[in-house]
Amino acid sequence: YYIFSDLVEIPNLGTRANAYVFYLIQRHLFGVDELETPIAAPSERKWLLLYALLSFVYRMIVSLGIAVFLATKFGNVRRKDDLSYRAILGTPEYVREACDASLKRLGVETIDLYYQHRVDPNVPIEDTVGAMAELVTEGKVRFLGLSEAGAETIRRAHAVHPITALQSEYSLWERSMEDDLITTLREL
Repeated sequence: YYIFSDLVEIPNLGTRANAYVFYLIQRHLFGVDELETPIAAPSERKWLLLYALLSFVYRMIVSLGIAVFLATKFGNVRRKDDLSYRAILGTPEYVREACDASLKRLGVETIDLYYQHRVDPNVPIEDTVGAMAELVTEGKVRFLGLSEAGAETIRRAHAVHPITALQSEYSLWERSMEDDLITTLREL
């Protein structure tokens, strides 16, 4: 189980900040053991405030002896001067830049699971995952994941470095991943 935080969807910092406070309660009542953080926020001020709060809560949880699996994503890019602007970026330079920024903001040395939020159609997945793999070698990241990636993309990515997590919509209404994606994941 995990708490998924996507600040883009809920720009009210008070609501989102409360979610992290309730993390402690959920951890003990429901066994929540993963924190997932975003790389983009509605504004720089809210971003910094949230990361300060998240870093504080994370350290408090760890100081209590509770093991936390920390996951974060990269790849969605916004401009400070135009919050409606959205782009997907998976260049090796951005992979490293986003990781270093997350480590700094979270106040940790290692991210347990580092996801590419969406596959950048302009950058070969091998280049993106190659940069992510370098972060594993450096000890900044433990495991790699992808979000909303297709079967062939996952195969190509996995050939560069093991992909240990996939985040994709799978529900009563969205079953398309049963066609080939689940088979691919089982094979790998």
